[in-house]
Amino acid sequence: MTVGPAGAYERMLAVAVAALHEQDPARLWPLVAANLPGLCGGEALIYKLGEWTDRTGAMGLSPAAAAHFGRIDDIGDEAMTVLRRGYPFADHYFAAGAVRRPGTAHRMAGRGWAHSRTAGTISRLMDADHVLAIPLPGTTTPVTGCLVYRAGADFTEDHVRAAERMQPLLAGVEQQRQLLERWRATQTPPEVTADSRLTPRQVTVLLLLADALTAAAIAHRLGISVRTVHKHVEGLYRKLGTRDRVSTVLRAQEIGLLPPRTGR
Repeated sequence: MTVGPAGAYERMLAVAVAALHEQDPARLWPLVAANLPGLCGGEALIYKLGEWTDRTGAMGLSPAAAAHFGRIDDIGDEAMTVLRRGYPFADHYFAAGAVRRPGTAHRMAGRGWAHSRTAGTISRLMDADHVLAIPLPGTTTPVTGCLVYRAGADFTEDHVRAAERMQPLLAGVEQQRQLLERWRATQTPPEVTADSRLTPRQVTVLLLLADALTAAAIAHRLGISVRTVHKHVEGLYRKLGTRDRVSTVLRAQEIGLLPPRTGR
């Protein structure tokens, strides 16, 4: 069920807050997938964390999509190839100078959409007639984003505008996922992270501090204010018992929160 603008805004805030407090990067996109479709007039969703081609790109399902055909691996090779190809969105967003604004398959492909192989596949798999693509802003290759599905009438312009308003949230979720994945790759012992009591957002700020980014650059990367960055940095100082950025990074490396710096 689609929610109104005020309710959609509140739901967006709730999803954003939940994402920022989630420590497991594998749970971020499922969290979004469970909430996003109804905020922009859809019924089911597939998200793609990679290039929109017929061979590459991790994919995941919303609960409504999973209810139709189970796990993503149960779709079948032929149908998976069609969905991965992302017609007509892949060609549209890969075109030189293309604006990564959300858009519907029908408006991009015209009359050819209803007779396309992709339309037939989603009709068979999900009883859906229309697709709304929500690419992440600022991406080039690979293109990461969501495909939202619905039956009956096409998505309205209001739905498209709602999806556009949600793009920064999705970009933030993906940024958070990538940084948390990078952090987990350090194989930090669980007892170390528990003792440090860092929040997921503090972890992402710590990683960017280790990259020698300024507060302004971190704010731009994460889509938050410089003031908020300073608050996270102050929290890091307090929890790690440090007083400046260099000692904070060194302390984090010492206790295993960050990998040790290697020689150049």
